[in-house]
Amino acid sequence: MHSHPEPLDAQLARPGMLVVPGAYDAIGARLIEQAGFAAVYMTGAGTCAARGYPDFGLLTMSEMAENAGTMARSVSIPLIADADTGYGNELNVVRTVREYERLGVAAIHIEDQVSPKRCGHVRGKEIIERELFVSKIRAAVEARTSSSFLIIARTDARAVTGLSDAIDRVNAALDAGADVAFVEAPQSVEEIARVPIEVHGPCLLNVVPGGYMPINDLRQAEEMGYRIAILPGLLLQATIDAGNAALQALKTHGRAPEASESVTTTFRRFGADEWDALRRRYNAGTGIGT
Repeated sequence: MHSHPEPLDAQLARPGMLVVPGAYDAIGARLIEQAGFAAVYMTGAGTCAARGYPDFGLLTMSEMAENAGTMARSVSIPLIADADTGYGNELNVVRTVREYERLGVAAIHIEDQVSPKRCGHVRGKEIIERELFVSKIRAAVEARTSSSFLIIARTDARAVTGLSDAIDRVNAALDAGADVAFVEAPQSVEEIARVPIEVHGPCLLNVVPGGYMPINDLRQAEEMGYRIAILPGLLLQATIDAGNAALQALKTHGRAPEASESVTTTFRRFGADEWDALRRRYNAGTGIGT
């Protein structure tokens, strides 16, 4: 555990690229922290999947913010969270920012898709006009109570109007006060390299194996000048793969796979030692809880 984790804005102020694995619940968030990563990402697609839905904009802001809050309070490292389109117009964006910030989230990204949105790596996306997007970013920037709550401007324009428009959009968003630029789904290594050169602010790269994004070597992304790389589906995919394997083994052999750790060790991942210490402290001298 990080006793004094560095805030996200301080991490971004240092050179190099932050690698931020994605999770969809507190279990994944804790695993990411315990693996030694300095920040965690809440995937919108995974949050939808954990509630039984595809990433088609079916969840409300309240459901997304509640999950982000649960994940944020479960770790001491900062949480970056998906906030989709801000869930409506500029007024909805203001409420979205207030809710996520109140719940202890460190950063959110807001995108320029028509609401309800679609996953950034599927076909059929539609985007709003650039001026509308910029006004939503301006609303987000003005709604936060602390400048250390970061606003990440995401554009899905590449698949609709092309890369040049996508770059223009995030530059306009940075001019409106956004802290980080997020060009979703560049379609070649050349396009990925072009983004940090032409965007006048810190850039985030979304690493989606199996999506449009044709790069998987994070060192290459860092050399290109990216400041953050998120891997939203990392634990979602690992969970599905491990779950399928365990279920298949049970079905085929009629017995559960061997546990990789004891129940006690698993509970310790979620703070059992701290809670045990509290019980001992409050029951000192009573003989209870010893």
